[in-house]
Amino acid sequence: MTRPRAVLAMNPRLVHAVFDEAALARLRRAADIDTGLVLAELDSARSRDALAGAEILLAGWDAPVVRAEHLPGTERLRAVVYAGGVAATCLEDPAAFAARGVVAANARAANSGPVAEYTLAMILLANKRVLAGERRYRASRTLPDHFGADAGVGNYRQTVGIVGASTVGRAVLGLLRPFDLDVLLYDPTLTAEQATALGARLVPLDELMAHSRVVSLHQPLTPATRGRIDAGRLALMPDGATLVNTARGAVVDQDALLAELRTGRIDAVLDVTDPEPPDPGSELWTLDNVVLTPHLAGSLGGELHRIGDAVVDEVERFATGRPFAHPEDLAASARTRVW
Repeated sequence: MTRPRAVLAMNPRLVHAVFDEAALARLRRAADIDTGLVLAELDSARSRDALAGAEILLAGWDAPVVRAEHLPGTERLRAVVYAGGVAATCLEDPAAFAARGVVAANARAANSGPVAEYTLAMILLANKRVLAGERRYRASRTLPDHFGADAGVGNYRQTVGIVGASTVGRAVLGLLRPFDLDVLLYDPTLTAEQATALGARLVPLDELMAHSRVVSLHQPLTPATRGRIDAGRLALMPDGATLVNTARGAVVDQDALLAELRTGRIDAVLDVTDPEPPDPGSELWTLDNVVLTPHLAGSLGGELHRIGDAVVDEVERFATGRPFAHPEDLAASARTRVW
């Protein structure tokens, strides 16, 4: 069977971070590809020639966007496989490719594990009030009265709210199962029965915000979700609750969040912000009740190889006529458009 011709298009530094030598060897066996050629732009003659000959576009973070003027040179393209969350991010008009029968896959599932692990760790630490306790211990240099601690501290029978049964949200729900927690879930696309199967109780968003000791955000950024966690919903959170955001900064009204955090009433664990990073003068850098991490919840270091292996798996499936394991609907991605 003739190997399909493929081309890499991403930040050149990403190639060897994502694909180890074994994965690159598998990729060369499955496809006709020059793994030393990585398209960082699509406007040079060399890049346009490479794109014109490709049946599979292997894209990733910082991939150049295939724009309208490139369309006449992509007649052979049949598939896009993305080493990241949304393949459509590298296409100016995903619907146009979908209409031509181009199929797509992404490595969102491969990247969800590390995000879910980070989230689980932060939920458990937040319920235990570990970070606040560490700050007090460092300041007082004396052991606290643990038996006089707030009865709401700890992970036994605590309530955790998950906003969004996305790929990451579902992975977090799976990791929460072994713990003695009451898990609430808000997702307008699910039924109560589906939520129960995921180990959670489906509730309206305001109820989740009002009753959860930790609220963890996992919804995609769309026009409908932008700023949905606003001043009113933040005000519903119980005193001492923690907001964890590993989704996108803009799903939270940043001004409202900062105003709430200034009071010291709630805590926040923010792996994402809007803008990213925060402005140099932002109080997010200095507030004691904020844990601020540099968008590191996703795959890092050796974890990136899981993404590379997932991409090669999809190329092997395509090359042998099998459907993708993790397909992406380009037409649906075009409708949401904000990721």
